[in-house]
Amino acid sequence: MGFSTDAIHAGQNPDPTTGALITPVYLTSTYEQEELGKHKGYEYGRTQNPTREALEKNIAALEKANHGIAFASGLAATHALMSLLKAGDHVIVSNNVYGGTYRLFEQNLTDFGLLYSWVDTSNLKNVESAIIENTKMIFVETPTNPMLVLTDLKGISEIVKKNNLISVCDNTFMSPYFQNPLDWGIDIILHSTTKYINGHSDAVGGMLATSNEEYYERLRYIQNASGGVPSPFDCWLVLRATKTLAVRMKQHQENAIAFADWLVKTGTAKKVIYPGLKEHPQHELAKKQMRGFGGMVSADFGSIDKAKMVLNNVKVFTLAESLGGVESLICHPASMTHASVPKEEREKFGLTNSLVRFSVGIEDVGDLIADVKSTL
Repeated sequence: MGFSTDAIHAGQNPDPTTGALITPVYLTSTYEQEELGKHKGYEYGRTQNPTREALEKNIAALEKANHGIAFASGLAATHALMSLLKAGDHVIVSNNVYGGTYRLFEQNLTDFGLLYSWVDTSNLKNVESAIIENTKMIFVETPTNPMLVLTDLKGISEIVKKNNLISVCDNTFMSPYFQNPLDWGIDIILHSTTKYINGHSDAVGGMLATSNEEYYERLRYIQNASGGVPSPFDCWLVLRATKTLAVRMKQHQENAIAFADWLVKTGTAKKVIYPGLKEHPQHELAKKQMRGFGGMVSADFGSIDKAKMVLNNVKVFTLAESLGGVESLICHPASMTHASVPKEEREKFGLTNSLVRFSVGIEDVGDLIADVKSTL
């Protein structure tokens, strides 16, 4: 089936009891058992929930994966993912990932004996050079948050296979509509479903997707054993949202292209970063491994004063954490999403105090342009 058809129908059959077209919100913590040792496939709400199952099947179909495993947040999914490893294992990570990922890895999981190397994964030679005897996983985010640097997914998968490692791609920025990492040989996909997949800024969630049976069985066990599952209602909200994912992503991209073009042509920002711009150093890779360029635009305004002028005076853009909603958001990564990353580390990959991240929504793009123009 096509993407939009799967988004609307995958994992969602009419309710067998009533014929209800929309998957119900199964607000139950437990299930009646017919007799000792016999049940209908459901025992306890943390372990199984029909609404959650529908969402997992839906996103798995969109990512062309055999399995989806839902969690209470993107970071809960990331934490579960790290449970595939043990103390002493080493992970190679893209040096510019979501700040919460950096915080979890460096400030929490190193206490349990996991080791992390922060690498510019856009250069595959850097990745190969970072592999050591106890390396077990390569974790990439592409495009990265907020510098929008791309990693060659096929190249990563080849390195992983050659060295018997686990490959992971955080696909939050692109959503399954624009990028399917499994197509390029990646083992596990990570999403913060809070962002584009939900797209309405009203639910928090995470998802892992894979076709590897061994990883799936372990991650399903971890989901139940650690208990970081989303509520049935949040699952229902996200399941409702995937039905419009295709049309939303098209509009996000159309607006982002126009917005980035305006920033470049008018010289409003010192530097504009967007994979859809021909000036982007990895524009050709973006065209190869993605079906579009997404809705995220970053701009360096050259000084913190000019950045503040924009951040503090916009009216249509909202100054807030998060991204991927239908409404446009603006943030200052250095002090907001990436505040946990040390200043010297941020500056290594170009995240300056004058950088502003735009999550371009689906409003009228002329209003978004006029909004930023008016601040300057």
